[in-house]
Amino acid sequence: MSTDKPIGYWLKHLHNLIEKQFDATLGDLGLDRRQWQILNVLSSAARRRGEIEQALAPFWPDGVPHVGAILDGPDGLVTRGWVGHDGDTLTLTESGRSAQRTAAERVGETRRLLLRGLTSEQYVETIRILSVMAGNIEAALASRTAGAKQD
Repeated sequence: MSTDKPIGYWLKHLHNLIEKQFDATLGDLGLDRRQWQILNVLSSAARRRGEIEQALAPFWPDGVPHVGAILDGPDGLVTRGWVGHDGDTLTLTESGRSAQRTAAERVGETRRLLLRGLTSEQYVETIRILSVMAGNIEAALASRTAGAKQD
């Protein structure tokens, strides 16, 4: 494994591989990563659309989840009968709970595959390091924005 590539390369490469692995893991269930995320968010409790959008925002390139098609489109979770709704509140149906459990088992296998060869301490340290890096950039961007407003 090459370590001469910059962190941006490895972050993007890993992200792309995770997307491909989710497609391989969930594809035969007719699920993609975003659909899985919605099922997973709903597995613990009913949620309003806005809560789901807020939970998924970090995973969307523009920060704005477009859950309408995921829920209501031709292959949507509501259309399939996996998610029911009462007004703006969404819940998993029994068939949705079954699909979520099956998908969760497979996602667990993917997580184990991803972490193979790492200790739990190494994983925690990796997350800590990445969060520090993100915080450094966020602070620099906030400072830059604040400086621009003063001009």
